[in-house]
Amino acid sequence: MFEITPAGALTTLYSFCSLANCSDGETPTAGLVQTANGNLYGTAKRGGVHSDGTVFELTPAGQLTTLYNFCSQTDCADGSLPDVGMVLGTDGNFYGATFYGGVSNYGTVFEITPQGTLTTLYSLCSQPNCTDGATPVGEVQATNGTFYGAAQDGGGKYADGTLFTLSMGLAPFVEMIPSSGKVGAKVTILGNSLAGATSVTFNGTAATFTVVSDTEISAMVPAGATSGKVEVVISGSTLDGNVAFRVTK
Repeated sequence: MFEITPAGALTTLYSFCSLANCSDGETPTAGLVQTANGNLYGTAKRGGVHSDGTVFELTPAGQLTTLYNFCSQTDCADGSLPDVGMVLGTDGNFYGATFYGGVSNYGTVFEITPQGTLTTLYSLCSQPNCTDGATPVGEVQATNGTFYGAAQDGGGKYADGTLFTLSMGLAPFVEMIPSSGKVGAKVTILGNSLAGATSVTFNGTAATFTVVSDTEISAMVPAGATSGKVEVVISGSTLDGNVAFRVTK
């Protein structure tokens, strides 16, 4: 794991397989997710106690903690080889997939807390002829709160993969692009059913905005705004931003 500045100065934060038998993980092929505490979370494809991959937490100072070792359950029912990155859900937990393992050894979709409690949500190829897909390759959370993912194999007569949804009952939200900016900067707010928006606030400060479409609002970071939650009010209900907006100097 490394950090690099825009000027090109590189710092190695952690070298995997630094512990005996690579119990700290090996081959981190996926990206990282940063949470509000500043720490980074990710997966190592191989290594760990059972050599089937890990989930880890890394501080900006380079201290690594292994949160979970895959294939900890009989016949790797909890999955093995987490080959893709995790998504930080709006409930504060991470969602990801393993390439193998699970009930049929064709991969799993999982949820894991920042403390390392893992729940297997679904085992791919649980349906006859793998019509539900096999070997998942990742997922994202849409602004309606639902997760969407892809599997590269299985699914129908050609067995060339599937697209799937995963509902965890999470509420809709809005997403800001970018997620930081100066006072007066333009921010695009994405979501669903935004046409009836009556107000947009940046950490409680009202903003000038224009409804571009049912899925997009254009807003200006208002004077006096401080870093915090962005809220959009629609027909009496409030949609929160998926991350805190940072007001820069």
